[in-house]
Amino acid sequence: MSGLPKRIMEHAEALPEATPLCPAALLHLGNRAAVDQALWRLARAGRLMRICQGVYMRPIETRFGLRAPRVDKALAALSKMWGETIVPCGGAAANRLGLTAQNPVRVVYLTSGPNRRLRLGSSVELRHAPRWQLAAPHCKAGDVIRALAWLGPEEIEDSLEVVLPTLSAADREELAAARAVMPIWMAEPVSARVFAARRTSGGSE
Repeated sequence: MSGLPKRIMEHAEALPEATPLCPAALLHLGNRAAVDQALWRLARAGRLMRICQGVYMRPIETRFGLRAPRVDKALAALSKMWGETIVPCGGAAANRLGLTAQNPVRVVYLTSGPNRRLRLGSSVELRHAPRWQLAAPHCKAGDVIRALAWLGPEEIEDSLEVVLPTLSAADREELAAARAVMPIWMAEPVSARVFAARRTSGGSE
């Protein structure tokens, strides 16, 4: 390997795991057409992974061979690059909170951006979601919102009874603060349960 592909790989190998490589960020190494062609060849040779259109990442070398970047690191990097919120889907949140024993068959995340399919060793689906389902990203209160959205109105009372005792006071306050963006079927029982918990613990509204 020599020339532009070599320079691209030298650049990629100096970057942390899951750093996105985009043609526009490599124009200091060559013109756009040449960079596009070099990235395509490197991906075809297995030196880079094509994550989605126009985005590549370096696979990680281990003693067992090459592996894809960790999904959580890749999504954090893509979220920052695209300026989008990306969070686990409601089914995954419900499973993590102990509200369901089902494991999602597909790896799905919710995003404020467009629908996308990523290739990170296995397929990862990014699914556009309304703003209220993206509230409190990367917080337990946000997991509760997404889990309740997935479970639906029929399950909300039983689910809140299970999950609220597991939340810290700060988590409960964050959940209450998100009521303004929740649909009414969620906001009303959340309000009732959170404020009842406050009274029980000696707090006040």
